[in-house]
Amino acid sequence: MARKVIIDTDPGVDDSMAIFFALASPELDVIGLTSIFGNVRTPLATANALRLLEIADRADIPVAQGAHDPLTRLFEGPVPFVHGEDGQGELFLPAPSAQPLAIPAAQFIIEQLRAQPGEVTLAPIGPLTNIALALRLEPRICEWVDEVVLMGGNALVPGNASPAAEANIRNDPEAADLVFGADWPVTMVGLDVTLRVHMRPADIAEYATHGNAMSDHISRILPHYRRYFEANYDARGIFVHDSSAIAYLLQPDLFQTRRWPMRVTTAGIGRGKTLPTTGGQTLPAWSDTRW
Repeated sequence: MARKVIIDTDPGVDDSMAIFFALASPELDVIGLTSIFGNVRTPLATANALRLLEIADRADIPVAQGAHDPLTRLFEGPVPFVHGEDGQGELFLPAPSAQPLAIPAAQFIIEQLRAQPGEVTLAPIGPLTNIALALRLEPRICEWVDEVVLMGGNALVPGNASPAAEANIRNDPEAADLVFGADWPVTMVGLDVTLRVHMRPADIAEYATHGNAMSDHISRILPHYRRYFEANYDARGIFVHDSSAIAYLLQPDLFQTRRWPMRVTTAGIGRGKTLPTTGGQTLPAWSDTRW
């Protein structure tokens, strides 16, 4: 039986890679995409999600549009220098034929978890605002979810959006703190992992050899993304961020995990830093989601 997954996403080049990776994996049944701001603004993330599904010939999968701003402030803006103005490496795809669902992303998440308790995994690969909103609307989703596997955070390594914080978490630390503090199983595939998953030029070149619409699209959008990495990191090729969370869903035994209480700094210079309690003692503040 394929594992049912909702991917919460802000496509984004690496989101596109992750979505196609999941769609190409028979072990996963992607039952919906929910859109969120981050790499691009939410309306464009929604359009990109719909267009990616059309490219994959999976327009049967619903897309629900999510929040436009973080829980407590306005969105600071996208990162076109990484993903392009369109989030797709400056391809500027035609508008999708389909439309998103009439219900918002948080409601879609609640309805799917309620209807299929214990069967659906949430895979957020963008800021965690939609997941936090769903928690606020219906706390019982903690009981209904199978697991939450997210791409984001940095436990023991520096950030990439600031010296302290990883981009997805920094875009809405308050939401992330709610998600990490909720009573459900969360696996964080953060920069501690993804900065060690390196796709080299020879690996990237393989996309052009498969001759299908998904691989061809990735070949077209990767050059812009790759130029950013090679200009800003001492590396040839790219780091594999969002797809690493999908890889964990498919083959968790490839990963070494540690179980720690986690909190998120929501103010000051460290805003967005994910803070694990790596010692044996869990302080009271680490179990109080009001912090």
